[in-house]
Amino acid sequence: MDQGQSTPAVGVNLGLSAKAVWQIGRRYIDGGLERALFDASRPGKAPGLDQQEQQRIIAVVCSAPPEGRARWTVRLLTEEVIKRKLVPRVGRETIRILLESHDLKPWREKNVVRGRVG
Repeated sequence: MDQGQSTPAVGVNLGLSAKAVWQIGRRYIDGGLERALFDASRPGKAPGLDQQEQQRIIAVVCSAPPEGRARWTVRLLTEEVIKRKLVPRVGRETIRILLESHDLKPWREKNVVRGRVG
């Protein structure tokens, strides 16, 4: 662009869209090379659960499921942690992501916690 090429031409040369080239150029003008090369930090959304709430939910997952149930499901866990007032509110997707991050799949296991055999 400094040598007179148009934004779309630079985009074709770099494999970027014209909009991306324009945005990078704008960041360069506003904040210099560092700002052009790296995105500014973004605040993001606060986590849905704090560390203690996560630990409480994991403890429930590791306990026996309610009577009459063979295993925990995400829906059942969500209802149970709200019923036990472990968290004020939580969505099924938040629970699913928490379990996935700890590599827990209680819906596939009859009992998540395994005792030692021997």
